[in-house]
Amino acid sequence: MRLVTQTHALAETFGDEACIPILKKAGFDALDWSFLGMDQNQGIWCTDAWRDHALQLKETAARCEIGFVQAHAPYPSSKGEEPFDTQIRKWILRTMEAAALMGVRNIVVHPKQELEYATNEEKLWEENLEFYRGLIPYCEEYNIRICAENMWQWDKKRRYIVDSVCARPDEFNRLLDELNSPWITGCLDLGHCALVGREPQDVIRAMGAKRLQALHVHDVNYIQDCHTMPFMEDLDWEAIISALAEIGYEGDFTLEADEFLMGFPPELMPEASRLMAKTGHYLVKRFREQSNT
Repeated sequence: MRLVTQTHALAETFGDEACIPILKKAGFDALDWSFLGMDQNQGIWCTDAWRDHALQLKETAARCEIGFVQAHAPYPSSKGEEPFDTQIRKWILRTMEAAALMGVRNIVVHPKQELEYATNEEKLWEENLEFYRGLIPYCEEYNIRICAENMWQWDKKRRYIVDSVCARPDEFNRLLDELNSPWITGCLDLGHCALVGREPQDVIRAMGAKRLQALHVHDVNYIQDCHTMPFMEDLDWEAIISALAEIGYEGDFTLEADEFLMGFPPELMPEASRLMAKTGHYLVKRFREQSNT
């Protein structure tokens, strides 16, 4: 199990290339590239320089003796309106190709969830089957695997978080099983589980190692999508690690916890990254210990 972290906070603060040696020095094994901002048509990935930029990042990472193994496509994957939906699909396809050029194996692509889930569950189900099936030919072309993710929505009337697409493990499993493709797998966001009232360790066991091939690791307080470092909020990390060991999880341990870093001034962010890496390695060590028992 490799310890991986997203690049978003440090790339935004120090620049795309400069963040790579910082995270290598912090102690991470590999990187998860964040293709964020494209939903606003912003950033170098929305320009003609995107291909050269991807190759330059790969070269920089190789020089630093670290690599890219996971990525996150821009989101939301739909709003149910044009021209946004057509454009975001174009950007998702571009990031799939760019990530493949960078050496990425898994790219997380959010399911469509533009409709109110409570009253449109089956419609969203059909939309997402069509959506992910439509991406499989590009997976084959670029040799990159898509990870669907469990989501949540905000109930505006009652003002709290509720289920959305793949929030229930039975629905997540059903989607992956019906797609039945080696190019589509599951990324479980541990915090999202808790936000909709499910313990991550229970969902891990319900999915199993065949369906669960990637993680978004962060801590939450069961109320807000905190995206902070493990042990900062309320998740039971020993129970989570035990569940991962029990199913024989074979993927990476990927931190999506950059809100922790964003609380520090730039001068302290590299040191905060080192604490994140030490914490992540502690959990990876606990996983290995339990996997060997």
